[in-house]
Amino acid sequence: MKLDYTEVRRLLRAGRSGALGSISVAMSGYPFVSLLPYGLDERGRPLFLLSRLAEHTKNLLADPRASLMVSDAAPGSPLECVRLTLLGTVGRVDLDEFGRARFLRYSPNSAEFLDWGDFSFFRMEPLKARFIGGFGSMGWLDAVPLNDPLQPAEEAALLEALACRLPAGMGIEGLDPEGVDLLVAGVRRRIAIEPLRTGPEALFAAAYDALDRAGLFESADPPAGVFV
Repeated sequence: MKLDYTEVRRLLRAGRSGALGSISVAMSGYPFVSLLPYGLDERGRPLFLLSRLAEHTKNLLADPRASLMVSDAAPGSPLECVRLTLLGTVGRVDLDEFGRARFLRYSPNSAEFLDWGDFSFFRMEPLKARFIGGFGSMGWLDAVPLNDPLQPAEEAALLEALACRLPAGMGIEGLDPEGVDLLVAGVRRRIAIEPLRTGPEALFAAAYDALDRAGLFESADPPAGVFV
């Protein structure tokens, strides 16, 4: 069965934490695994907010090679879960205010760590993924970051235009060329989209249409002054 990297991104978006494997400094040559929350940037690459005092941070600064394991946490045997191991390099990255805001929309509990002073953002540059989706659906894939992603500032503007049409109690976390992430009573809901063209205008139109067809807007009238 042919595997598609979109399934890797789907599982990464569904998760909120994973097992990060790094190469130990304290125990040279041994793998060291940490359970960490993560987010994704606009191209679907994992982002971490790490303390410089943490063991895994020291490991990554000495050797950036790492892996991230994520599963769908379905009930039943762990071996029946859809899961993946993503391999690549992890390095420090500076995010602008919109990039930080995007990370915090998906991980609001991380906000307090930014005030502590010793936390920094790190990003994984994926190289390969080992994906296990069930019997006959497993194998290695080359990593394929999203093409033509929205820049965080563009995304923030479009989210504001979409959010004003949603009912009270429903939030919107993010928008990318493959879907919209909503937050309903604390539970993430993914609405898939298929823009016919690339760019913010086409993506907004596709997202607006998908949310409207799902019956999630309080009014059918599009917001004034935005691409529709």
